[in-house]
Amino acid sequence: MQRSAHRDRPYERDQSERRAKSRSRVLVCAAVVPAMLIAAGCSSDSGSDDAGSKSDSPVGAEATSSPSASPTVQAAAYSSLPKPCAVVSKKTLVDLVPKGAKSGKEGTSGDTATRAGCSWDSLDNNGVKGSQFRWLNISMLRFDSDTSRGTGDKQAQAYYAKQIQDAQSVDGAKNAKSEPLSGTGDQATTVTYDLKKKEGSFKQQTVVTRVENVVVTVDYNGAGLAGEKTPSVATLTKLAEKAAKETVAAVSEANGEGKSNDEGGSTAGSSPSASKSASPSKSSSDSSSKSPSKAASKSPSKSASASKSATKS
Repeated sequence: MQRSAHRDRPYERDQSERRAKSRSRVLVCAAVVPAMLIAAGCSSDSGSDDAGSKSDSPVGAEATSSPSASPTVQAAAYSSLPKPCAVVSKKTLVDLVPKGAKSGKEGTSGDTATRAGCSWDSLDNNGVKGSQFRWLNISMLRFDSDTSRGTGDKQAQAYYAKQIQDAQSVDGAKNAKSEPLSGTGDQATTVTYDLKKKEGSFKQQTVVTRVENVVVTVDYNGAGLAGEKTPSVATLTKLAEKAAKETVAAVSEANGEGKSNDEGGSTAGSSPSASKSASPSKSSSDSSSKSPSKAASKSPSKSASASKSATKS
């Protein structure tokens, strides 16, 4: 029995040694696994840093977008206006206002390069035989190109149409007629009508013309007073249209086109060539701050002026 017990002890020792070796291997493996995990974790962190750095950079950062270009508009063709009291020749003035060729009065304007006008009146007093009255007013309005309002030419077209409409809708006008006028500027229309006043019967002629970005309005009326014969519409219309044509030529000349005649006025001409070089327009702020309606209001009233002059007689 004792021998059997001694034989069992070496076996137990052997078993204990095997268990110890097994534990050591487990500990070694357990120590190796965390190290591998740590190494793997470091490797993963390193990769995420690189990825993060790449993701932080904006896509296409190297390609910078250029700022959008500012809106532009074609410059107006005409940049100035002629002296308003010199747009019609002396000879034509004598025909229009026989006793008032030198009576021209320039209208007040804060910017004569944008709006200008002149008026004349004539009273040929023949005493008991009656009198002949004439009144002439020429106004010019120039439009600058503006990004918010459009080209000067486009604005002038709109104002041209408005001037014709205003001439056709005068209170008390009778026998009103409108006819297009050729050979004068880019667009032209003649409006005629009769206006009865206590001083007499007035024959009114309004010629509205557009040349590029400038609108010219010629108002001309006449009356026979105190029993004097009333002038014919045909005669007054012909004179008014002549004044409009000379004014258009003066506008073109003031901007480097056309020639002046020997009498101080400008030669009558048709529409200037569209191929001419465009003159630089003024700032858009000047254009937007000047309303066409203000320019129209500065022109003296046709019927009011006629009545005032007739009363003086």
